[in-house]
Amino acid sequence: MNLRSKNKVGAEIFTSAMNDIMFFLMLFFIIVSTLLNPSVIKLNLPNAKDTQSIHKKEIMLSVNKDLQYFVDNKQVPFDQLKTVLAQETSKDKDSFVVLRCDNTLAIQQLVNLLQIGNELNVKMILATKKE
Repeated sequence: MNLRSKNKVGAEIFTSAMNDIMFFLMLFFIIVSTLLNPSVIKLNLPNAKDTQSIHKKEIMLSVNKDLQYFVDNKQVPFDQLKTVLAQETSKDKDSFVVLRCDNTLAIQQLVNLLQIGNELNVKMILATKKE
């Protein structure tokens, strides 16, 4: 006498929906990564109690503790900094320069950058991080 059932139950996993889920996740991360504007120059920004963000054309001017100058993440020697900033600001009259200086930088270095901005008649903003 054979007591085994004739209908065998097999375990199946349907993975057709997994492709759609992975596609949408990949699409989401690609879109989000293009929205971010990461600065690859590592700086310790000075602290401030209040911060605000401005949504206009901004030109990033970064100075690290080794006095290396970067305009929009491209390294520029100090003696060419004025001409590069003049070229960048001439593209859009509403643009402004965001100064991202290391917090160990001497005040004289910051004043030198502000003088360049004053000569070019450019709005400059000092970037800080919230305490």
